[in-house]
Amino acid sequence: MKNIVEHINSNTDNYINQLKDFLRIQSISTLPDHKKDMTEGAEFVANSFKAAGMNNVKVIKTKGHPLVYADWLNAPGKPTVLIYGHYDVQPVDPIDLWDSPPFDPVIKDGKIYARGATDDKGQMFVHIKSVEAFLKNGGTLPVNVKFLIEGEEEIGSHNLDEFVEINKKALKCDTILISDTALYATGVPTLTYGLRGIAYLEVELTGPNRDLHSGTFGGAVGNPINILAELITKLMNKNGRITIPGFYDDVLKISSKERASIRALKFSGQKYAKELGVKELKGEKNYSTLERTWVRPSLDCNGIFGGFTGKGAKTVLPSKATAKISMRLVPNQEPKKIAELFKKYIHQIAPKSVSVKINEIHGATPFVVSPNAKSIEAASKAMSIAFGRKTVFMREGGSIPIVASFLKKLKVPPVLMGLGLNTENLHSPNEHFDLKHFHLGILSSAYFFDEYSKS
Repeated sequence: MKNIVEHINSNTDNYINQLKDFLRIQSISTLPDHKKDMTEGAEFVANSFKAAGMNNVKVIKTKGHPLVYADWLNAPGKPTVLIYGHYDVQPVDPIDLWDSPPFDPVIKDGKIYARGATDDKGQMFVHIKSVEAFLKNGGTLPVNVKFLIEGEEEIGSHNLDEFVEINKKALKCDTILISDTALYATGVPTLTYGLRGIAYLEVELTGPNRDLHSGTFGGAVGNPINILAELITKLMNKNGRITIPGFYDDVLKISSKERASIRALKFSGQKYAKELGVKELKGEKNYSTLERTWVRPSLDCNGIFGGFTGKGAKTVLPSKATAKISMRLVPNQEPKKIAELFKKYIHQIAPKSVSVKINEIHGATPFVVSPNAKSIEAASKAMSIAFGRKTVFMREGGSIPIVASFLKKLKVPPVLMGLGLNTENLHSPNEHFDLKHFHLGILSSAYFFDEYSKS
């Protein structure tokens, strides 16, 4: 491993410059105007595979944005690692809150600022560079490797799920390596063994058949914005419990052992609140902050709009009001079932003064796995070597839609090797990635291949 590590250490600046080129691509999957950028993003990934020395590099068309596949299968008798990641990114709004242009990477205080820096271009790119280090030093890897990189993670991975179902034999592997989660704290090597799922819906209320003058009609006609606000407040009680009937029926309860392991992380709620700029934390009663975000479900209004939202005043009683609402789910909750319960409850509590339309946007199944799988043990040792300290284990509150599908279809445990930080503004203005973790990630990936080959 000495020559591999030396190669990685001596090429750090080259890796960063290549990452900058990757981050300049405006691969926003949810916006139709960026379709050409999505193609460019896929081609960049494919060219990176070719430069690394991978075989069978393919840009695969889907009904949406392209997939990119590559492999190196010349280690007979050794395990096969499928590496997953995504090249698509979130929109940049609100653009005025960025300190620098979101697609013009800037390095400040050892961190690289750009949309996609930590979610997921920077994290995914480490594994390409790790493979490259092996193939440029001896031309061989200690394990077999397959890459599957998508462009629709931020919009639900709909086409990837179908691709995996059709290509289960081609994607056969012994484990799946993913870096799209977080470190517990700066410099702390971390493996995630559980993710929450999601049910994401949009609620539209329609009142009068047109916008009305709020002076002439106010007080006589139901205002869809007011009513929508009332409905949202009825979705949760004062103790932070979601009020949808049947919502908690399938929730997998946390064990006393796991609760103790979470407490052992010595999380500081006070520090957490200070970092977020809030005076106090809020959530489900009788659960700690980490329990609320890792092992308990939640409900949030992600956006609400209707009526006049420009500068100045316009006294309008709007015809329509819309809210986007997400529910983070935990094992064993099913997104489809929760979506149906949500729709039934909204229709039940909505007054007759408005009509209700509810659209399902997307969903993802939650999961939890045993941290004792051979691949996870190898990853734990690898990260400890790279970071120089003991690896910790945690769950995480976010969702990666395809992970549960991988588990179901390929039936192998995922290794969630988080390298970012939850404080790095993923999905927000001024997204960034600590370049120290970028470097340690490449080393961790390389050590993982070496350690896993011994299993």
